[in-house]
Amino acid sequence: MTPVLIRRVRLGAAFVLLTYLILHFSNHALGLISLDAMETGRRWFLAIWRNTLGTLALYGAITVHGVLALWLLYQRRSLRMPSWEAAQYGLGLVLPALLATHVVGTRIAWWQVGTEDRYARVLLGFWVVAPERGIWQTITLLIAWIHACIGVHYWLRFRRWYPRVVMALFAGALLLPTLALAGYVTGGHEVVTLARTPGWREELARVTHPPSPAQGAVLVQIRTRFLEVYLAALLAVVVARGARRLWQRRRSIRVSYPGDRFVTVPVGFTILEASRVAGIPHASVCGGRGRCSTCRVRVVHGLGDLPAAREAEQRVLARVGAAPDVRLACQTCPVRDVAVAPLLAPSIVPGDAHTADVRQGRERELAVLFADLRGFTRMAEHKLPYDVVFVLNRYFETVGTAITQAGGVTNQFTGDGVMALFGIDVGPAAGCRQALAAARAMVEGLASLSAELAGDLPAPLRIGIGIHAGAAVVGRMGWGQSFYLTAVGDTVHVAARLEQATKDYHAELVVSEDVGRYAGIDLSAFRRDDLAVRNRAGRVPVRVITRARELP
Repeated sequence: MTPVLIRRVRLGAAFVLLTYLILHFSNHALGLISLDAMETGRRWFLAIWRNTLGTLALYGAITVHGVLALWLLYQRRSLRMPSWEAAQYGLGLVLPALLATHVVGTRIAWWQVGTEDRYARVLLGFWVVAPERGIWQTITLLIAWIHACIGVHYWLRFRRWYPRVVMALFAGALLLPTLALAGYVTGGHEVVTLARTPGWREELARVTHPPSPAQGAVLVQIRTRFLEVYLAALLAVVVARGARRLWQRRRSIRVSYPGDRFVTVPVGFTILEASRVAGIPHASVCGGRGRCSTCRVRVVHGLGDLPAAREAEQRVLARVGAAPDVRLACQTCPVRDVAVAPLLAPSIVPGDAHTADVRQGRERELAVLFADLRGFTRMAEHKLPYDVVFVLNRYFETVGTAITQAGGVTNQFTGDGVMALFGIDVGPAAGCRQALAAARAMVEGLASLSAELAGDLPAPLRIGIGIHAGAAVVGRMGWGQSFYLTAVGDTVHVAARLEQATKDYHAELVVSEDVGRYAGIDLSAFRRDDLAVRNRAGRVPVRVITRARELP
């Protein structure tokens, strides 16, 4: 089975088990009404799970989920993992042992000897006959639910809509087991009271057919055999992992990292597992399952010796627009020495798990817009600082809205200037059309703002805008927590110079002829000039547009 198929099968099995758990807890919660309500809910519950289809679905899911968990545990090259993943693994591995007694005493007893596992009988055992079993059952209930919630959270957290509903789901995740435990306690107290009624226990035994001592011994033997088989399976996985490690030590490779760090690991380890073995911090939001791109690395040396990326890895890399020398550390198993550089900080958050691979910088064809308020510095000299901030924020709101609505990305707000990028994802043709539309909208928005603030402004606000199109390196740049998407290169330099030229031309907009060519718009009606750009050979042919409203 391929990793993708294994993941889908395991996820399907998990859905079946989660559905069972939710319905079972809901049935417990009916104890808040009465014991009779619990029994009525139980009849509906059994109608779903004790027919042929329900039985196959439930026990098939239990078997598939358990076997695949052991298989994935065997496949792990290192047992070093994030704390959340260790918690999920640990809770999942103890659940079968904790559930064995309860399952044998209910489902297996019904199947083998015809014992009816009514709530009254089960609660009598937990609250009167053996209260210590009731405590263990409560612990088991909580462990099963926590294990399920961890899995659901780390499966859904990559969905864009998840942050909007996470608090509602969290509330539900707290409410359901709380109601189930409350129903369990309320039903238990009712059973304790009924147990004092003369003849009640005898009548319950008559209708539920508890196992005889001999049948009880058989059920205990079934539970013991299951635990022995489960323990043997765990030991087999441990032994198989040890044997594999001894075999793999015969061939080792060296994985090198920036800062002269390296680790020697057996062939078969992924790059992410090598990082974990060496204790090197390495981002991996999904826990190394190939469901995100946060573990991606740039291969500095040895790219040609790496096995080809499988379909799942190719799909993730394509989604983030990764460069040819980038691989997913969790999916790449080097067979020879390799040098890599992780691309994302170890503290990466789930929201960035599928963001475009721009931290390393990529060359793109796009349009760059610079804009600046005219005469604002002199005007600000005669205003209170708070008034200046108010006007600037209204200005940034106006131009920022025009940029984003046109499809651009507001990149930098510096003083009273702004830089914006267009066409990062859609290409230079659409980007240039968006930039021109944004320029016109910015001028119109600024006119409206000037009219609104006429009483507070000595003169209407004026703006100068420069737009150029061409190749630039786009990436997330900065330091610490201050990373932002920006662009660098000659195209950016020229666009900034065109914005400055609007002062010389007394125009609202100066665009390079490349912008008109990319956009497919005829700008021949506007003045043409060849503009000299400092530190750049040759002149830039431009079009001078006195009023942006005159654009086609």
